Amino acid sequence: MQDVTIKQDALDFRAKEAFKTLRTNIEFSGNKIKTVFFTSTIPNEGKSTVTFETAVAFAESGKKTLFVDADLRKSVLKNRHKAGRVVFGFSHYLIGKNDFDDVLCSTGIDNLYLVFAGPVPPNPSELLTGERFAEFIEEAKKEFDFIVIDAPPVGSVIDAAIISRQCDGGIMVVGSGETSYRYARKTKEQLEKAGCKILGCVLNKVSVGGKGYYGKYYGRYYGKYYGKYYGKYYGNDYEDLNGQ
Repeated sequence: MQDVTIKQDALDFRAKEAFKTLRTNIEFSGNKIKTVFFTSTIPNEGKSTVTFETAVAFAESGKKTLFVDADLRKSVLKNRHKAGRVVFGFSHYLIGKNDFDDVLCSTGIDNLYLVFAGPVPPNPSELLTGERFAEFIEEAKKEFDFIVIDAPPVGSVIDAAIISRQCDGGIMVVGSGETSYRYARKTKEQLEKAGCKILGCVLNKVSVGGKGYYGKYYGRYYGKYYGKYYGKYYGNDYEDLNGQ
């Protein structure tokens, strides 16, 4: 097993509560939901950050959690570790070069383990379709209470639909103002055609700076006890896409 130290973003109270709420909603989706992937419609909607912070939330609840960076084409996670050397990644496992324990990383965060994406392979979709990916998930289920997978955007490549076949459910991350409702609906339909169970949607990058009911309410109520809100990036709501 490899050993790294992960850089954690300093989240304000509302952001922390949002991820705890997301964790709770996933748990209430059913006791058989143990492996969940996150995807988005387009890049830069904050998917990888939301996925990572959700994994942290599960680890903080006492669950032994594995975060898998399955965005083999354009990994964001590789820039998050600040100490320790990552030699082996997910792509090394998928091509059969290394075993499960070789690609695991301890993080210095209690109950949280990572698998980095590794070198960019020439055939990501083919590797994810192969037997090694299914074997990886089965091995992970034996060792971990919960598995969180960061998948590529559906609007860019087919990888997320392939990954969904080995998961108990999926969550879409939608950046507020980043993509249209129609495009997000199309992404949802593509995943459903692949047989994916959509658990819901995370609305990310929501402005909570004071406009509207919730901005005024939270600013007045929580500001009294927790100080000024410094977060400019986070603001996450969990909502069900079904029936919209």
